Amino acid sequence: MNEVEKRTLGIAPVYLRKEDDTTESRTVEGYAALFDTDSELLYDEFIERISPGAFDGVIEISDVKAWLNHNPSRGILARSKNGEGTLELTIDEKGLKYRFEAPKTALGDELLEGLRRGDITGSSFAFSVSSDKWEKMGEGKYKRTITKIDGLYDVSPVYDPAYSQTTVAVRSLEKIKEQEKAEQRENKPTNNNNKSIFYL
Repeated sequence: MNEVEKRTLGIAPVYLRKEDDTTESRTVEGYAALFDTDSELLYDEFIERISPGAFDGVIEISDVKAWLNHNPSRGILARSKNGEGTLELTIDEKGLKYRFEAPKTALGDELLEGLRRGDITGSSFAFSVSSDKWEKMGEGKYKRTITKIDGLYDVSPVYDPAYSQTTVAVRSLEKIKEQEKAEQRENKPTNNNNKSIFYL
């Protein structure tokens, strides 16, 4: 199995769905990942984006939990096992969307209060990658495009949608740099627009 990464790509929002002016909803929905949206610069070296189609077939084979802040020790908010359960996962033209009813537990109530107050506004997800593409940009920067995700493990409303656990991608980037150096030694030309594309 490929190693698990956790990331927020783009501004992946989460919000409390309103039923009407008199009914308080416990429905939480948001996007765990957005397609064709650049991340912030990671490790001062690369940005990431996810291609449409990267999640195709993944929901049906994954056991996905909704946790608060990626923290399983606090308890579970919802779960989708092979596409079934209390966590509804869908893919649309925008990205990977999730929806669930907050449980009537201390954790569920904490999540709802955080959403009402505006303390929780973002989402993140845990995943593993089977296919990606690296492109060298200007000034020593790179762009990683994730083309196939082979495992989805959690979607999380988060207090701080930071880019965490990027070490897997950093190791992947180091391989690209080594490949680049080998090509330079062999004097292989790059393409016409001075960008090199590598697949792992």
